[in-house]
Amino acid sequence: MSSIVINTPNGTIGRKVADALLDAGESLTVISRTADKAAALTERGAKLVEGSIDDAAVIKAAFDGADRLFWLTPPAGYRPDYHEWSVKAAEQAAALASEAGIKHVVVLSSVGAHSGRGTGPVGCLLEVEEAFKAKIPHVTILRPGFFFENLFRDQMTIQTMGKIFSPAPGDKKFPMIGTDDIAAAAVDALRGTGDGHQVLGLHGPEDLTYTELAKQLSEAWGREVSFVQVGLEDARGAMVGAGLPQFAADIFVEMYDAMLKGAMDPAEARDEATTTPSTFRDFAKNVFVPALAGASA
Repeated sequence: MSSIVINTPNGTIGRKVADALLDAGESLTVISRTADKAAALTERGAKLVEGSIDDAAVIKAAFDGADRLFWLTPPAGYRPDYHEWSVKAAEQAAALASEAGIKHVVVLSSVGAHSGRGTGPVGCLLEVEEAFKAKIPHVTILRPGFFFENLFRDQMTIQTMGKIFSPAPGDKKFPMIGTDDIAAAAVDALRGTGDGHQVLGLHGPEDLTYTELAKQLSEAWGREVSFVQVGLEDARGAMVGAGLPQFAADIFVEMYDAMLKGAMDPAEARDEATTTPSTFRDFAKNVFVPALAGASA
């Protein structure tokens, strides 16, 4: 029986993909460093291979009998050598996937990946894409825009001050998307057969400026929220002051600098294929505002 492997089943997107695949009756193998975190999936029938995605023995065990793979690079801040580690792990996984006979890999990448190094946490993703393309006949690369859910990083300042602080430009439109739509696209791709090497931008229903995003949030919440652009060094200091490791703060500041320079603009034009249905207005009303209410209860 064919099966699908997910290398990061415990994060927001990986868990949504895993649940949807199990709902669809797919045979699923998940890799997790701790069994407890994946317990909800194994209780539903997923096979667990316990260990790290940079361990060749773990990867070989997970890939045994599989024909498809969903590969998501773990988030930045995981380790100081994030870029090098991420690329090395992908290169090893690609080689072992080829040896195992896996024919189709869906890679979650990002808007801006085409720019390569110098784009913060996105900077390793072009090399991750290329690693799988070099070894696997069918590779579907998903490059989503900025996540609606990233707004949770600003929940405290929104809650207490009614403000979103960021070095990002307030008047420039960016593609913004919810993780539900990203997961749905990944599931659709994984359940397909693949068609060579493809890149699919995922841009949400519309491009938004951060000022527009703040306005839509204000309307959903019934309280004014404004966007405040801050300098790169101010942002770096704030992140470190909030407890983020220096290396992680540096990575994110590099991404914001890339945004200001246009390196995070999408390489794929918005069209029917890249446009997804879930709106920020609905996310704000149904997800974010209830979270604000829960935090203040």
